[in-house]
Parts: sequence; C-alpha cells; structure tokens
Amino acid sequence: MGIGQAKSLRGRDTLWVFLFLVIFLNGFESGGYQASLLSIGESYGLSMTSMGLYAALELFADMLAPLLLGRWADRVGKRLSIAVALVLQALCCVELLLAPSREFFLAGMFLLGITTSTLQFVTIAALADAYPASKERRIGYITSMYAFGAVISPLAVSLYLGLGLSWKALFVLLGIGTIVSLVGIHSCGLHPREQIPAHRGPKYAAGAFVLAGVLTFCVVMCVYVGYENGFAFFVDTLFATELNSSTGKFALSLYWAAMIPARALVGHHAKHTYRILLACIIAIPCASALIAAANSSALVMLLCIPLGLASGAIYPCSLSLSLSFAGNKTATATGMITTATGIGGFALTALAGFLADACGMRMTLLIMAAFFVLPLAALLHMQRDPQLRSATRN
Repeated sequence: MGIGQAKSLRGRDTLWVFLFLVIFLNGFESGGYQASLLSIGESYGLSMTSMGLYAALELFADMLAPLLLGRWADRVGKRLSIAVALVLQALCCVELLLAPSREFFLAGMFLLGITTSTLQFVTIAALADAYPASKERRIGYITSMYAFGAVISPLAVSLYLGLGLSWKALFVLLGIGTIVSLVGIHSCGLHPREQIPAHRGPKYAAGAFVLAGVLTFCVVMCVYVGYENGFAFFVDTLFATELNSSTGKFALSLYWAAMIPARALVGHHAKHTYRILLACIIAIPCASALIAAANSSALVMLLCIPLGLASGAIYPCSLSLSLSFAGNKTATATGMITTATGIGGFALTALAGFLADACGMRMTLLIMAAFFVLPLAALLHMQRDPQLRSATRN
C-alpha cells in the first residue's frame, strides 16, 4: 500500500475499524471452532473425550500467552507485537488447512490459541492507548465484537457445511480476515488519536502501575469466565435432561446475543462503570438461582436474556476500570486479565464437569454462581482502600 493511501487512511482514522476486526475474528474463531469440533473429530477419528481435550488445549494456550508475552508486548511496542501475532495467525491457518495428521492439527490449534490470546490483550491495550479520551466507550464496542463473532460463526459453519464445504473453510475465512487486519493496522499506525484527558489525574497519567487494582479485576474476570464456560458446558445438557427440550443450543445463542448490546451500553455509560459491574456481579447469581429452580424451558430461555446482559457487561467494565491502574503498562494489565480468564475458563470449566456428574446440573449452576462472592468482596474492598477508591467514583 502506497504512502498516499496510508496517509488517506490516517486522515480518515480507520484504525479502530481494523482493531475491531481483530477482536471480531477472535470471537469468530472461538465460536467457529466449537461449532466445527464434531466435524473435525469425524475427520481425524476422535472420541468425545479427545474432542474435549482438543478444546481444552486452546484454553490452556489462552492462559499461557499473556504470561509469556505481556511484558514483551509493552517492551517491543504494540504495533510490532500485533504484526507478529497476525503473521503467525495467518501461518497457523495455512498449517491447519494442510495438516496431514491429528498431531499437526493439534500443534496448529495450540499455536493459534497463543496468537488469538496475544491479539486479544494487545489489541485492546492498543485501542486504549490510541483513544485515551474515549477508551471506555470504545472498549464497550470492541468487546461486543467478540460476542458478535461468537454468535455469527456457528451460523456460518452451519451454512458452509450445509453447502458441502469442509470445516477447513473456517480457517480460510479466518486467514483472509487476518491478512486484511494486518494490512489495515500497518497502514494506519498506532499513534494516539486523542489527548489524555486532564481528569485522569497526574498519578495514572504519569505511568504508575497499581498492582492491587489490576489484581482486583483479575479476580472478577477469573470467576466470570469460569462461570461463563461452565454455563456453556451444561446448558444444552440441562435442557435435554432436566427440561426435556431440544432448544438448549438456541438458549446458548440467545445468551451470547444478549451480551452484544450490554457491552455497547457499558461504553455509553462509562461514568457508572463501577456501579454497573457491582450490579452485574449480584445479578448473575440471582438469575442463576431462578434458572436452577425453573421447570419450564420457555422460562429458562427467557432468563438467558438478563443473564447474558449481566454477563456481557462484566468484561468491558473490568477492562475499563483496570486500565485506570495500568499507567503506561496497558499490555501488561490486559495480559494479566487475559491470564486470569484462561485460568478461570480452564479450572472452573473442569470443576463444572466434575460437579455435573457428582451433584446434578441444577446444583452445579448454584455452586458456580456462589463463586461470585469472591469478586463481590474484592470490589467492595476497593471502597475502603484509599489507593483504589478513585476507580469507584467515575
């Protein structure tokens, strides 16, 4: 792309479009991989246990990437780290298309998990750096892109499988989107588009990193993502075994779809982020208790809407508030949070599977919801700590 065209892109400020596309592709890959897992298993002769392990391996990679690469991204710069991750993601797509055996496929999915996880936390950090004045609103929008991708991808998988195409079409689409993102971000550059608002305060503007503040939101995201994955793990089985209904997959799609407006609305009400987060932490266990007690599939389906709204708001709220304590180490902070999501997704999802066998689906939901007492206590503690209290007064 020539210099004149690059300047034109900068003048139009299209950077946010390509950053949004990266996160959309992350959600598209995640939802598409889950929707394609059965077809992939048939191609490689996998058992159900093996397919579960294949899915868990990507979650492990999601957890590992921020631990290894968070500080590296801050040190080498976000533009270079995003470019490297996008190039590797494109190469992974090619490797997955050509994988001659399950071992090659497994290695490709592990590397793809590393790249998507890296892109997740570095891209959001780059967005916050480029748009410091409007980062709360834009974070609400960009996190909704992940949910949007996760909703769209199963529909796309059903469409191309119905047309007789292979599951490999997922990685063709992902590869094309990756190349578009790479060219777009390279052309636009990641220089700041806005001035740092004066009300941020001299302490955080000067680059102070407040570990206790970031760790608070790591606790929030660890429990939330563990719950989210646990819910996704058992909701279809709950409908089939407890409610005698075949609409569990639709309920899960409704749950994800409800997250999209929730995340967008959080961005528009940035002044109330802390109170919104606190309300959602309380609302999720309440909705879970109602679902566990319900005997009507229609009622459970309806309850998936407020549950999705409350769940959807947690990610952008946690990101926006944690960046107040990140100083100039935004990739480190978002990397820590991404690590926490990987830990919660891996450990609590495994716990949900164990509890489902030991206690039944309804009790599992209640036990998973009870974990929200931990983030609730952490958030309430912020109001009593003078160093952390500023985040509660947006």
